[in-house]
Amino acid sequence: MIIGVDIGTSLTKAVVFDKAGMSVASACTTSEVHHLPGGLVEQDLDQVLGTVATVVREVAAGLDGPVTALALTGQGDGLWLRDESGEAVRPAISWLDGRANSLLAQWQASGVTREVFRRTASGMFPGCAAAIMSFLDTHEPESLDRAAVAGYCVDAVLQRLTGEITVDASDASLPFLDPATRRYDEDAIAAVGLSHRRSLFAEPAAPKTVFRLDERGARLLGLPVGLPVTAGPFDLPASAIGAGVRRPGDGILTAGTTLACQVLTDSAEFDPEGEPAGMFLCTPEEGEFLRAMPAMVGTAGIDWMCRLFGIEVEEIGSLLDASGPGAGGVRALPFLSASGERAPFVDASARAQFSGLSLESERGDIVRALCESIAYAAKHCFEAAGLTGTLYACGGGVRSLEWTRIFADVLGRPIVIPGDPGVGARGAVIVAADALGEPVDQELWAESARVVEVRPGNVGFYEQGYADYQASLAAARGLWRL
Repeated sequence: MIIGVDIGTSLTKAVVFDKAGMSVASACTTSEVHHLPGGLVEQDLDQVLGTVATVVREVAAGLDGPVTALALTGQGDGLWLRDESGEAVRPAISWLDGRANSLLAQWQASGVTREVFRRTASGMFPGCAAAIMSFLDTHEPESLDRAAVAGYCVDAVLQRLTGEITVDASDASLPFLDPATRRYDEDAIAAVGLSHRRSLFAEPAAPKTVFRLDERGARLLGLPVGLPVTAGPFDLPASAIGAGVRRPGDGILTAGTTLACQVLTDSAEFDPEGEPAGMFLCTPEEGEFLRAMPAMVGTAGIDWMCRLFGIEVEEIGSLLDASGPGAGGVRALPFLSASGERAPFVDASARAQFSGLSLESERGDIVRALCESIAYAAKHCFEAAGLTGTLYACGGGVRSLEWTRIFADVLGRPIVIPGDPGVGARGAVIVAADALGEPVDQELWAESARVVEVRPGNVGFYEQGYADYQASLAAARGLWRL
């Protein structure tokens, strides 16, 4: 039995699936996310590693048979600096971090972001490794001096479990990997002034590489030494694989803490003069890529609104039902993240706004306006990513049927919801099974999905709403620069 482990930003989950792709055992526990003054967001590698041990031990203890492999996935971006033995040289810096906001703005003004995008098809944002590393190189060089590797969450956990220093190509894709060759673009590294730190970048592992649990990892997890371990892809492509995205043009909407929109493509070609945003991610299959637009909007904004109004997340559905399409004239721009937006445009100064409020506005109108604006952001992302095929969706946001219907109406297409919500771990297990020579029946695993249909009467209304959203966004972008 393969245990899939999804190491999210705030939650780590372990899952075992049956032959039909449904979870038969699972466990989860929270990770600590430290929000510090000045927009700093950090995590402790040992604490995150402890969450992995907790969920793996819990699941393994309840299984009828032996564990045959461990399949890791998890959050991407950020910066997890370690020494040769895998010990953190400083707290990990999260992809949510905003310390490099001003640096990113300078890069945008000077053309650095454009230059890197031309070479790797990846836009940079404050929480990406390049911006954080460059910031540390100026303000905290001793941390980089002490490090042996500048990597990400999944490969940091892998190093502590297996002793291997490596990285999955999906993680390395942003922003320095040429997706066509799966090799680092040295000129892109030079463009951000990090050539003298080149030794900190681990070489990407070959697709579907299998590692082995070492003695330290075995003691931590209570599993046998030598157990096969796979690491990657990280959670965005893992979720696409787990949801059923298999044909070029198919896409997936992940309505989680942030909103990730991805489309599968069999071509590494891109417009080098396009908006320098999003990511061009390598997948475990040679010649296949994901054009990813991971926006910073998402359920974090809904959580903020729940705190503001003193309501429970479970009340969102009834509040959406209480307000019809158009939210009683209330409109919103959903950019609530302290680090701005990263897709389908990059602007560290992006901020939210609500308009059309009156004394007649109800809580449901404000909630619906935010949910509709996030759906408009998804449409913007999918237009940039090139969605043409079937659309899948996952994440906490699609637990709300009414919000999922809003997404379907705004996007003008039905949405396929996988029968099991653990799609990140599911994708990691699918990749691991293939790497071990025992591929799962992906058609069977997809049979439990349900479809949320479009309500034709709402499509025209939301087309105009999207045009209004774009006009408001264009006006706001001009104001953010002031």
